[in-house]
Amino acid sequence: MSIHYSPPSPPSLHSIRRSLSNISSPPPDHRPFDTPRRFAAFAHRLSHLLILPLPQSTPVHTALKGLAAELSKAAETLSVYNNGSKIIVLVNCKSLCSSLQKRAVAIASWLALLASALPAGGGDDDLRKKVSDLARDMKLAQFRISENEERVWCTLEKEGDGRDSSKAVQSGIVMDLARALGFDPGDRAEFCNQVKLFKGDPFRSHSVSERRVLVSLERILSNWSGEPVTVTPNWDFEIAEDAAAPVFPFKSFLCPLTKEVMRDPVVVLESSQAYERAAIEYWFERCVQDGREPTCPVTGTVLKSLELKPNVGLAGAIEEWVGRVVDYQIKSAVQYLSEEPLSVDHVERALDHVYKVSEEHPTRRYIIRNAGAVLLIVTVLSNNSKTIGSRLRSKALTTLLSMAKDEESRKIMLGRGINRLAVHSLIGSSAKEREYATKLLLEFCNDEDCCARIASEKGSLVLLSSIAGNMEYPSLSKLAEEVLRLMERVEDNVQCLAAAGRFGPLISRLHDGSVGVKIEMASLVGRMTLTNSCKEQIARQGARVFVELLSNQEGREPSLQALYNLSGLDGNATILIESSVLPSLTEVLFDKQDPSHELKSLAASTIANIVSKPGHWELASADNDGNPMQSEIIVYTLLGLLNCLPSQCQAIVLRILCGITLSPQASELVASHITYKGGFGTVIPFLEHPEVEHRVFAFKLTRLLSEWFSQFIANELRLSNKLPILKEKLLNNQSTSDERSEAAQILANISLSEGEIQTLLGGNFVEWTAVTLKNQLRVSNARSSQTAAGMQEGLIGLLLHFTRNLDQETLNIIRENHLMAIFCEQLDYSSKPKVKRLAAIGLKNLSELGRSDSVRDSKLPSSSGFCSSLVLVCGRASSQPSTCPIHNLPCNEDSQLCLLKSRSIKPLVDILNDSDTDVQLAAVDALSTLVLDHTSRSFKRVVDELEHLGAVDALTTLFTEVRSEELREKAIWMIEKILRVENISNRHALNHSLVRALVEAFKHGNTKTRKHAQDALTLLKQLSGVSGKASSQTRVKR
Repeated sequence: MSIHYSPPSPPSLHSIRRSLSNISSPPPDHRPFDTPRRFAAFAHRLSHLLILPLPQSTPVHTALKGLAAELSKAAETLSVYNNGSKIIVLVNCKSLCSSLQKRAVAIASWLALLASALPAGGGDDDLRKKVSDLARDMKLAQFRISENEERVWCTLEKEGDGRDSSKAVQSGIVMDLARALGFDPGDRAEFCNQVKLFKGDPFRSHSVSERRVLVSLERILSNWSGEPVTVTPNWDFEIAEDAAAPVFPFKSFLCPLTKEVMRDPVVVLESSQAYERAAIEYWFERCVQDGREPTCPVTGTVLKSLELKPNVGLAGAIEEWVGRVVDYQIKSAVQYLSEEPLSVDHVERALDHVYKVSEEHPTRRYIIRNAGAVLLIVTVLSNNSKTIGSRLRSKALTTLLSMAKDEESRKIMLGRGINRLAVHSLIGSSAKEREYATKLLLEFCNDEDCCARIASEKGSLVLLSSIAGNMEYPSLSKLAEEVLRLMERVEDNVQCLAAAGRFGPLISRLHDGSVGVKIEMASLVGRMTLTNSCKEQIARQGARVFVELLSNQEGREPSLQALYNLSGLDGNATILIESSVLPSLTEVLFDKQDPSHELKSLAASTIANIVSKPGHWELASADNDGNPMQSEIIVYTLLGLLNCLPSQCQAIVLRILCGITLSPQASELVASHITYKGGFGTVIPFLEHPEVEHRVFAFKLTRLLSEWFSQFIANELRLSNKLPILKEKLLNNQSTSDERSEAAQILANISLSEGEIQTLLGGNFVEWTAVTLKNQLRVSNARSSQTAAGMQEGLIGLLLHFTRNLDQETLNIIRENHLMAIFCEQLDYSSKPKVKRLAAIGLKNLSELGRSDSVRDSKLPSSSGFCSSLVLVCGRASSQPSTCPIHNLPCNEDSQLCLLKSRSIKPLVDILNDSDTDVQLAAVDALSTLVLDHTSRSFKRVVDELEHLGAVDALTTLFTEVRSEELREKAIWMIEKILRVENISNRHALNHSLVRALVEAFKHGNTKTRKHAQDALTLLKQLSGVSGKASSQTRVKR
């Protein structure tokens, strides 16, 4: 059979030639990689074989197509080797090598197919043999990366895991990388260029691992330098200016890994290369961690032995050189710190020098101290604090902190007041300054004497407590807390710590200390000025201990002082009560065997503080028999003490009586005990006591008693001829405001006869009261106080006495002093609820007086006609009378007995919305005086006027919302009267809220409320008349 020879098909041939050309092309620069060169040699052999003509057959064509595909893939891999950055080749060296290995095996297979397709015999035997040899060689070829490449690949892979590396390891990586990439380890520019090429390499896969390798290399590049650094980079020797300055270190002094002067030089025996011991040992450790053989970083030699030998000679030379450097730098630092005036730059340089020597050569700290540098730094910090600024103060504190490890230097610092300077820096403008000041204090606090000295510095504990509580800087807060914890160990610091709000040491000693220690702590609490939060904290944790100490003779006075101090906070009353303090206190106060008035005074003052506000004391036992403070025996005993205790204690007992009488739960019972069996007689003499405090509490107690037993108190004051005293106190501007306020309220509360009102009070007194009340109202609006409010209540109450009598003289006083206008003014929104209530009562009384007065006048012969008999709330006619639109009778425009003419209806309507039920009740009572006579012909006009002023809607709203039964009853009574006017009932017939409220009142109200609700519903045509009377309901027609 004949075989035809022709060139291969163009696509396969062109693809093979193009791929072989790319593979055989040399790289643009020198490449240290052996694998691509070996593969290129195989490609070169193949290119020579394919020059010869090949027979045309299907197996040949198949082999050529397979070769074309595999060579194309190999060309891509070789492109990375030749055109990619060297670092990308190292990062991917294993995958690239593995790829070429696969391509070689695949090409060998296709070549074997090609050899088998060539015919035997003739001139093709030589070609078939060469193809078979090439196939065999490529199949047996082993492509492997070099040991150095594998080491670098392993290192870069670990770096891609994001590990932190020391400077020594980074230097070792640079050396390995330089050898693998074929450049000098000292050529930083080439290293930088290779990293730059890697960063912009188009062959990068941008994987997380490659990204981490790039970040790691950039970090190494920023830290690594081809130039060696000295032991201290900041030590500039100024050789050109100072011939005495030491020379820079020899290159042999520097560790190849750390680039710093070695302290413990060792030699690697196998390579004879010197390194810093710690650096080379760490390098060996990292090699083992990375799973590769340890090498000598400089030579790259794989080490079989890691034995190191100290380089004694080199160490001695370095030590001698370092000694010269240290001496020179300390001398320079002292010179800089002694300059006048100081140079900020020189001070900074001196501090840097001293700090470096102290930290890196601690055995040479004595040289710094003996040269006077420590003293100079403290002096600079003390005398030039503002000049050097916060940054240099921070450096000075850091330097002193380092030197404080030298015992003699510590003594020098303490002798020159470093504790005071450090405390002052706690308020520094920078967080760094505050941090190093705190660290310095922490260093000194390891000594108890130093702790005491620091605590005694003014403001030190307050500042440290403030820093410890500031979570904005957690690390600084933790340091300050540690300083305070060390200070708490020292007994002498307990008081200072407590004054700064740190009560832990005090509380722990109070609970766990001996009796003597507990007494000392109690005495400390008694003497201290405490904030409210501190009082509460100590009371919660220590009150029971103080109560227990009351049974100890020596601990009684300190514990009483402590309890008195803590009782100054109202909120502590409950805590002290729960600690069973009252029985112990009353035992001291009522003890007849112990004549110590000072102890009784402390006990009484503590009780007075506890009962000053209502609380748990009302239910607690006040003595060992279980009697409460409001019990008869306790009250009588307190009254008895008023006759046997010294003056100071008497005032406190009066204060106790005022406190327990003021309690809403106990006031009536206590008042009955005091007024029974002549107890009030014991209080009366104190109304004229020479001491203000006694008089104030006596007046206050009398006022509280008068609120419950006004007639009894009035009789007692009459019998003792003390009623005039009340008026004198009220009129006397020299009396205290408290006395005047209480006197006014007493006069307002007690029952006075008509004669006493005229003789004791009288017209002039009413005029004075009216003027004072107006002035008081202005003061109260500007700045309200409890005393001012009491005075206002008392003055209004005094005027009420004149609204209960109908005699002509009283009526003249009412008109002359415009009492109705005064009462109306008190209804202002800013007034206290009790004042509004009293003012509304006054308006009600005057309105009723006006009605009585008009009825009396209607019985006299008059030319005014029938209308005069229907006057409601009207005064006497003036010389030119005007007609009252409500009552159709003449009423003066300034009438003080007519709610309409005095313009009092609208203010009364407004306070129907007040939040206080008593105020609402008084307002309804006052408005009710207008609708008493619903049969009057003028009744419709009265209701129309109320409708115009909004009273009808306000009453309706009040009734639908109110929950007080008394107020519901009064409101529904008035509403029922108003609904008798037909147009009003028609308008509200569809008011579902009103109807619903009336139905509820009809179902659930008391007898009177149900009757009024039934009548109101009938008027609204919502309910049939009862017993056939609905149709006969009286209505006022339109």
